[in-house]
Amino acid sequence: MLSAYANCWKIPELRKKLLFTAGLVALCRLTENIPCPGVNADVLAQLFRKANQGTGGVLDMFNLFSGGGLEQFAVGALGIMPYISASIIMQLMMPVIPALEKMVREGESGRQRYNQLTRYVTVLICIIQGGIFASAMMRPEALGLQGAERVVMNPGPAFLVSTVITLTAGAMFIMWLGEVITERGIGNGASIIITVNIVARLPQSLESLWKLWRAGGEITIIHVLIMVAMFFIVCGATVALTQGQRKIPIRYARRTAGRSGVAAGTTSYLPLRVNYSGVMPIIFAGAILSLPGMVLRLLPSVNAVVGPWFAYGNYRYMVVYAAMILIFSFFWVANQFNPIQIADDLQKRGGYIPGIRPGQPTAEFLDNTMTRITFAGALFLTILALLPMVLARRMNIPPLIAQFFGGTSLLIIVGVTLDTMRQIETHLLSHHYDGFLKKGHLRSRRG
Repeated sequence: MLSAYANCWKIPELRKKLLFTAGLVALCRLTENIPCPGVNADVLAQLFRKANQGTGGVLDMFNLFSGGGLEQFAVGALGIMPYISASIIMQLMMPVIPALEKMVREGESGRQRYNQLTRYVTVLICIIQGGIFASAMMRPEALGLQGAERVVMNPGPAFLVSTVITLTAGAMFIMWLGEVITERGIGNGASIIITVNIVARLPQSLESLWKLWRAGGEITIIHVLIMVAMFFIVCGATVALTQGQRKIPIRYARRTAGRSGVAAGTTSYLPLRVNYSGVMPIIFAGAILSLPGMVLRLLPSVNAVVGPWFAYGNYRYMVVYAAMILIFSFFWVANQFNPIQIADDLQKRGGYIPGIRPGQPTAEFLDNTMTRITFAGALFLTILALLPMVLARRMNIPPLIAQFFGGTSLLIIVGVTLDTMRQIETHLLSHHYDGFLKKGHLRSRRG
């Protein structure tokens, strides 16, 4: 594996891609650390610390994906999430609006128009989110951030308009950096930016763990060793969930190949991923459960009765959270996986599943198989999502530390790392160098 790292720098093309990607990621991190004009970043950071950041609300999710940019209310505080949200919305709208699906199938020109529509939706989301956050900075108590000093020096319509423009421009600039990384760098640009932002929170988490250990409180060396062991176990389980798939054998009938006679049939397989929906169910469930908590803060009488159901980390919250993850897992698969179309494509190409008749029986077999696989993957995904809450509740580990033991953070880090390693692997093997992976496992030096 170490020799594979060294080989990366022996290939000029790959070396340029890696350095180019690193430079744009550094520029992105700079954007997410420059405060917006008119905001007292020091006061805002103090309010976040007083509010015990890491309570699982929508602010924590935005702050995590922006690499702490929201905590400073930086120019890039919105991060890449508006673009990700716009992409998800466009994907979900494709089965509803046939014109979008037809646009994608028209080739390069159709794909360009589809991407342009995605950017327009991104701008709209940026304006809405920018307006919400700009208004919240003028009234931080609405977000649960209590403090005597004002965050905004000169609140008013001028601050609202200028901040919305600044946040929108920052988010679009980060979106452009992600697209350039995807086109000229290595890996998927948007995914790499999110991963780097999440990892950027790791030093702060380790610092918090170090302070707790040095304080001689409930965190001892035994707890630290247990957490290190759990981290490797959870990482291994996350890799297994991300890489797991059911291979459905596909056979193609013999075909006549001109004057040369009959060509022999071929055998292939159709991979069905265990975690087909990826991290989307966790993001959807967390975002939806966070919104009622923000609304209930404005209604104290109602919050006293209904609020405990949306309090992050309690048992009722975890039950609702787990149910929503399971529901969204099946919802995402139902929208993205089309067994009827797959069965029709196989029949047109002369392919069939051994023991299953082509056409409708094949579609039913794929649907039933995907349902069972999705249930197993969704159950595993739910356990992984609840693990940080259990650690924070049972072992009194701060949520800022516990988030690296499962949930959204670890799934994104592992998934993006594996995808980037596969792309680097392709460059290495094309130049006759040993890579990192072999049949899903790390390659040894002898490999």
